[in-house]
Amino acid sequence: MSDKQNHSLLLIEDHHDIADMVCEFLETEGYIMDYAADGVTGLHLAVSNQYDAIILDLNLPGMNGINLLENLRNQAKSDVPVLILTAQDTLQNKIAGLDSGADDYLVKPFEISELSARIRSLIRRQKGLVSSEILKVADLVFDTATMMVTRNGQTLKLTPIGMQILKILMKASPAVVSRRSIEREIWGDILPDSDTLRSHLYTLRKSIDKPFKIPLLHTVQNSGYKLVKAEDEKLGD
Repeated sequence: MSDKQNHSLLLIEDHHDIADMVCEFLETEGYIMDYAADGVTGLHLAVSNQYDAIILDLNLPGMNGINLLENLRNQAKSDVPVLILTAQDTLQNKIAGLDSGADDYLVKPFEISELSARIRSLIRRQKGLVSSEILKVADLVFDTATMMVTRNGQTLKLTPIGMQILKILMKASPAVVSRRSIEREIWGDILPDSDTLRSHLYTLRKSIDKPFKIPLLHTVQNSGYKLVKAEDEKLGD
């Protein structure tokens, strides 16, 4: 329990039975819990306090989870890890959440032990991103000390999981990294559903490739993914 002591979490959930279950379980694991039952109160708490992670329901009174998350990322400039709870198990909804700045999601109904494992993973990833390494692929630069990613001198906005995926691919470049290797490095033994990595890669690709003429992130059919500029890709094929 020592790795969870003094870690503070914010739960924003309007279903009181779910909130009671989550808070009670996580408090027994050593977390310090704050709770809000609506989006407006949740946003106020999120910007007024320092949390190690936030658990966010999407369907909230006052302000829905997507709008709350967009305000948290774009207005408050917070990079606190956010796990979305949603009853909407569609790829479109998951991508919408990730595009708004979510780091992970869990579909209702869920196992409380999986929620706890995902929270631990989010906190470990957030703390593990800080190092003193500068990675470069073509005109893409990732300073892991400042967590700043730039391409052609332009600063890019990525989620913590997007940064983790990018770090894996940049370190391996120009080699191909399998889907399973990425999943296990990020999520460990608690693997997500089949859409999760695809959704994060979609969001990552929009950030690092869409504004630029030459794509760097490539899908290798039946193999995985690689990060390489076009001419290097041709030389390696």
